[in-house]
Amino acid sequence: MNKKTITDLRDDEVRGRRALVRVDFNVPLDAGRITDDTRIRAALPTIRALLDRGARVILLSHLGRPKGKPEAKYSLDPVARHLGQLLPEENVVFVESTDTDEAIKATNDPSAHVVLLENTRFLGGEETNDERLARGLALLGDFYVNDAFGSAHRAHASTEGVAHLLKPAVAGLLMKRELDYLGGALDKPQRPFVAVLGGAKISGKIDVIEALLPKVDRLIIGGAMACTFFKAMGIETGKSLVEPDRIDMAKDLSSRGGDTLLLPDDAIVATAIDAPATAHSVARNSIPAGEAMFDVGPKSAVAFAAAIAGAKTVLWNGPMGVFETKPFDAGTRAVADAMAEATRNGATTIVGGGDSAAAVAEFGLEDAMSHVSTGGGASLEFLEGKVLPGVAALDDKA
Repeated sequence: MNKKTITDLRDDEVRGRRALVRVDFNVPLDAGRITDDTRIRAALPTIRALLDRGARVILLSHLGRPKGKPEAKYSLDPVARHLGQLLPEENVVFVESTDTDEAIKATNDPSAHVVLLENTRFLGGEETNDERLARGLALLGDFYVNDAFGSAHRAHASTEGVAHLLKPAVAGLLMKRELDYLGGALDKPQRPFVAVLGGAKISGKIDVIEALLPKVDRLIIGGAMACTFFKAMGIETGKSLVEPDRIDMAKDLSSRGGDTLLLPDDAIVATAIDAPATAHSVARNSIPAGEAMFDVGPKSAVAFAAAIAGAKTVLWNGPMGVFETKPFDAGTRAVADAMAEATRNGATTIVGGGDSAAAVAEFGLEDAMSHVSTGGGASLEFLEGKVLPGVAALDDKA
């Protein structure tokens, strides 16, 4: 990684100064209760490292999709309370505004070790990367840290604009970890390098497939997106999700991919997603006209697991089926278990955020992977080879 991080800062740049840290606290809430605090815990190493070096930590984050104005259900107040529980030794203060004199006053209070400001998306200029807002945010700190990989693909005032105005502007420890693992997989993977792609639609993964195909030794395709490949092969897909406008593209990818591509041999089908009792396994060329594929079949799960077992680097993005509904979780579970085993055998295993990360968490296998990305969209764009604005704006290493 060629960007400066908090470890590159001199002591005099940190001690007694205000670190304005963009974090990703976009966590799921249920009636004001946080149901998954993974993203909050992921930011703790950076927060603690800055506190240990004598900085005061000022946190910026978004939550949900408010329309540029305050909405009570998207307040970060519950997050601040939870953060206080995770950092019981620190004085964690929540400020009900962001771009205000009140916020600036709070950041200058030496008794406040950690200050969490209100949702950045309550500010009209956040998502338009308004320069005036970015200048206002720059007044909240003495240097800038971006630790929000999950938001790094957005050129917003708090992720990109402020980084040009508040210097030094460096990466946090989570951001560094994300870029090191994902970048390492793309640039210098240990081989064999196996990528596993799933999810509903091929259209959402075209650029990733194109980027990975020349780099991997094996590219496993699962999920409903496999059905578009089946259709391209002239196979009956029943009521399965197929993208007719992507069939020619699937043909082209299959032709160029050759033996590198590994598609499912069989499928778990049912009459409907809400009729799991009708689920059964069929060969991929025997999907009944009145049924749809909701998971890869048991033979495919074994083949995918075998390919993963032989790899030194494994990158996974997208579930193999509708893993939230049993029995359509078996294929996704098989991939997760195989990756956990590969990790134990010395492979580098990377879960590229989004639904894959949710599945790994549901299976209790987060700690069994080398790295589970906190960024869904950001991970995809990085794997596609796109420049992430929130990363590009940070200071380069000399």
